[in-house]
Amino acid sequence: MSVIDVVIIAIVEGLTEFLPVSSTGHIIIAQSLLGVESTDFVKAFTVVIQFGAILSVVCLYWKRFFRLNGGAVTDVKSFLHKFDFYWKLLVAFIPAAVAGLLFGDEIDALLENVWVVGAMLVAGGVFMLFVDRLFNRTEDVQVVTEKKAFYIGLFQCVAMIPGVSRSMATIVGGMAQRLTRKAAAEFSFFLAVPTMFAATAYKLLKLFMEPGGSEVLQANLFALLLGNAVAFAVALAAIRFFIGYVTKYGFKAFGYYRIIAGGIILAMMLTGHNLQIV
Repeated sequence: MSVIDVVIIAIVEGLTEFLPVSSTGHIIIAQSLLGVESTDFVKAFTVVIQFGAILSVVCLYWKRFFRLNGGAVTDVKSFLHKFDFYWKLLVAFIPAAVAGLLFGDEIDALLENVWVVGAMLVAGGVFMLFVDRLFNRTEDVQVVTEKKAFYIGLFQCVAMIPGVSRSMATIVGGMAQRLTRKAAAEFSFFLAVPTMFAATAYKLLKLFMEPGGSEVLQANLFALLLGNAVAFAVALAAIRFFIGYVTKYGFKAFGYYRIIAGGIILAMMLTGHNLQIV
């Protein structure tokens, strides 16, 4: 990849990772338009630059990430209370981790199917046109309990289907548990940290263990650093925009956008473009 390719793909990642529009689908379009070949390094690059996006969440919400509840630790219950925030993230993370271990081969097979990405973008877009009406309840709450965290984690498993969008699945999961739009979106951001960190670490380790993998990483270190820096800066702006917009206006605009993006992918495939999954 050229420096321009690195910057453009990182911008796409930063813009779309935390919005309910599927970063995978958008990177497919960007990679195709740029003519970037889907090599092992490029596939790893598109995952590793998620680390920059992770840091943007930690930066924006650092007070909530590095704060423990008060009180002495005297038993298991008091321990869980002190580390309540991290415990709930772990509870929400476990379903996707287990599903990934059990159905890794099936998930990898789906990841090779660009038709699935396009179709899920369109289907998810149609769903998002009605999501505000479906979950427009007067009992909205802002506190994420252990039970709610687990159910949101189950919704995250749906996002293993490429094109669904991890952000969309977890936000809908939160709203299904009567969380406000803002609370559901913020918990989705928090849950992205352990989820995306695990994916990034796994991808780096896998590439490193391959013959010549360490040399590939060293040769492309600048691209990785630049991609993460750009993804970090762009994700900061995207998160701030998304929280303000969705709190006021809801998700309908994102639904229309998903339908357009998915339609572009399907149209490109139907007209003979050989799109490659990242």
